[in-house]
Order: sequence, then C-alpha cells, then structure tokens
Amino acid sequence: MPKMKSNSGAAKRFKRTASGGFKRAQANKNHILTKKSTKRKRHLRGVEQVAEADAPMIRRMMPYS
Repeated sequence: MPKMKSNSGAAKRFKRTASGGFKRAQANKNHILTKKSTKRKRHLRGVEQVAEADAPMIRRMMPYS
C-alpha cells in the first residue's frame, strides 16, 4: 500500500505540540502593516493553539506528524 501524502499547505502552517495538539501563527501579520498599530502587531506575535473543533481536520491532513 502506498504512503499517504501530507497536505503541504497544512504542513507549512501547523506544528504538533508535545501534548498532541496543534499550534498555529496568528492571522493579519503578513502585509499592510504600516497602518496597524505597534501594540496590535505586538499582540499578534507568538503562537496560538488550534481550536479543539478544527484539530481532527488537521490530523487528517497531516497523518505523519
């Protein structure tokens, strides 16, 4: 039986956590940054946990993570 392929878009966006969840970057931090306040950009740094409802879908897209 052939290997399953990971969804390459999901593989770039999500990483597995040690507890089995997924972490993701926050949105709105890629372009048009000049009009956004420094405070807003600072709060968009770092990683967030993927919502519990979305985790099964990501698990299907990344079978080997």
